Amino acid sequence: MSRTPSTLHRLAAYAASLLLSVTVPVVLDHPAAGAAAEPVTVTVNARAGLATVPDTALGLNHAIWDQQLGSTGTSDLLRAAGVKMLRYPGGSYADIYHWRTHTAPGGYVAPNTDFDTFMAAARRVGAQPMIIANYGTGTPAEAADWVRYANVTKGYGAKWWTVGNENYGNGHYGSAWEADDHPDKSASQYARLVVEYADAMKAVDPSIKVGAVLTMPANWPDALTAGADPGPWNQTVLSLAGPKIDFVDVHWYPGGTAAESLARTAHLPDAAWLLRRQIARHAGPDSGRIGISFTELNVGAGQNTQPGALFLADAYSGLLEQGVFTVQWWNVHNGIGTVSEVAGQTDYGDFGMLSSGGCTADGSVCEPPFNTPFAPYHGLSMMNLFARAGDQLVRAGTDQPLVTAHAARRPDGSLAVLLLNKDPDTAHPVAIDYAGFTPADEAPTVHTLTNGAGGVTTGRSGDATSRTLPPYSLTTLVLRPAGAAGSRPGAPGRPTPGAVTDRTATLSWPPAAPGGAPIAKYEVYRQHGAVSEQLGETAGTSLTVGNLEPGARYTVNVLARDTAGRVSWSSPPLTFATGSPAASTCAVRFHPDTDWGNGYVATVDVVNTGPSTLDGWTLTWTWPTPWQQVSSGWSANWSQVGTQVRVTSTADNRRLAAGGGSASAGFVGAYSGPNVPPGAFRLNGTVCTVTG
Repeated sequence: MSRTPSTLHRLAAYAASLLLSVTVPVVLDHPAAGAAAEPVTVTVNARAGLATVPDTALGLNHAIWDQQLGSTGTSDLLRAAGVKMLRYPGGSYADIYHWRTHTAPGGYVAPNTDFDTFMAAARRVGAQPMIIANYGTGTPAEAADWVRYANVTKGYGAKWWTVGNENYGNGHYGSAWEADDHPDKSASQYARLVVEYADAMKAVDPSIKVGAVLTMPANWPDALTAGADPGPWNQTVLSLAGPKIDFVDVHWYPGGTAAESLARTAHLPDAAWLLRRQIARHAGPDSGRIGISFTELNVGAGQNTQPGALFLADAYSGLLEQGVFTVQWWNVHNGIGTVSEVAGQTDYGDFGMLSSGGCTADGSVCEPPFNTPFAPYHGLSMMNLFARAGDQLVRAGTDQPLVTAHAARRPDGSLAVLLLNKDPDTAHPVAIDYAGFTPADEAPTVHTLTNGAGGVTTGRSGDATSRTLPPYSLTTLVLRPAGAAGSRPGAPGRPTPGAVTDRTATLSWPPAAPGGAPIAKYEVYRQHGAVSEQLGETAGTSLTVGNLEPGARYTVNVLARDTAGRVSWSSPPLTFATGSPAASTCAVRFHPDTDWGNGYVATVDVVNTGPSTLDGWTLTWTWPTPWQQVSSGWSANWSQVGTQVRVTSTADNRRLAAGGGSASAGFVGAYSGPNVPPGAFRLNGTVCTVTG
């Protein structure tokens, strides 16, 4: 197969999604066309702060096969959409591209796409560059020379550099689309060379940030170990290169139908949690400094129509809420693919955000004129209207999976609410409830993108608490607060955990700056969906919270309240997990034995550490997500209802002697999203110590 630009990248996307797409259930149940939709309850909690929007948030990919890469017309469109980071030289081409000669042996390099042209375009757009150093066919010296040319010779100040593209796709795990001339194609070798690249590049300019390629949790080849590597790709790369890198780079192509892609944005909080756990466990001391970039994503169907726009806005928002510092769509221009009709609109199967103006091979279908924006471009424009650098994203939720919500609190006190209707057929009325924010009694500014529209429309209409969302639409409400904000306290700093046990955690935080009155107290809240649950309050800057659940994940914020009753913005969030009891009458070891990307074999060891013999036992746990299940098991009786797993003894292993009697059982597990391990196990109702 010829390595055309679109083919090179579609191979990557196809390979990454192939193992997953057939196993992921569709969770979006569409009402019958024309059916009356029940009102959807939307909750916006301005006190439940998430991440702050960085100035590199809205990103996009440029590629050296695109001769319009540096054109004024293309740059103006990207600037208008709010693009703040541009990646170069383009996906898998990065691993065959030699910057000094501006060549990519085996691939096509268009005229007017060299590095200086790209940098001139990035400056016209107002975007920071992210540059991919050639790992597959390059050397650390070549990358260091590029840094020298960019930042010493030319003074570009290019800060962000990634070593390679999708280097796990080099054949090490069986699928090979990424160029890699190294005899050793292991994850260990990639990690060792990342260290060499980072050392060589930072010797030229110590201020740059160097990133390593990881894979998305629950996406191929996550959890697979090959050759002599000490573990899967992410673990191996982080354990060897973690101390030398500044960020990790991840791609995500959820695959499947339009409905399936739109449903899978629900995976993002758990995927980010797993990714951060991998970094914390394997990247060495001070791993909290390591950032996360998502530099490629796109849908499996509807790339040029409304599913693409909906997915872009939902995924960008979801990832930014989790503290990712940039999200980048694949691609600016890419080329026509398989033509279809999606929700009444022609979709050209083009991974580009802007039309390439080409036709199918037989000339039967042609795209609209060159640079015509496709729906994802308008979705990106909506993101630029919704979330701006410096805004604090806050919790928002709904009671209808076909309607999702995101919200951002702005420094001037106003609030932006993004509402997505993923139903292609039915309009959904929504009723919006606000916590920690009182909207002004006036018509809000309303930005709307409907199915098939040529752009976002803006006006003022309605009120802050009710709206009807057209089918397949994106709506952003911008609301001013009621009354003057006054001199409220500043936000406390991000809390940090200490002495976390199974039932308690001690939280500490930097103090808030007083506003118009002294600080009276600090209030600690847990995010429970889109609702805040107060865990306690104190006049100091540390609090031990109790009554926590073992093996549970908590996201908390701290707010300051002054003597006049004014409340600050929330602190940045802290997410932590409680452990298991240090002492118990039982112990459990849960360990996956083999994993193939959407399923695995695991063993569960149960130990009676108590003073009395057990004659018959029942082990229970709860899966953290709805997409995890026990498919079959042995050496015990296995059942699952919802997310609850129940394992009971057999006649052969029912007796567990006191002081160490044990039994082992195994099962085949399946997952169609991030495979988050259970945090707590109960034996005959008693919470056990988790070992191993």
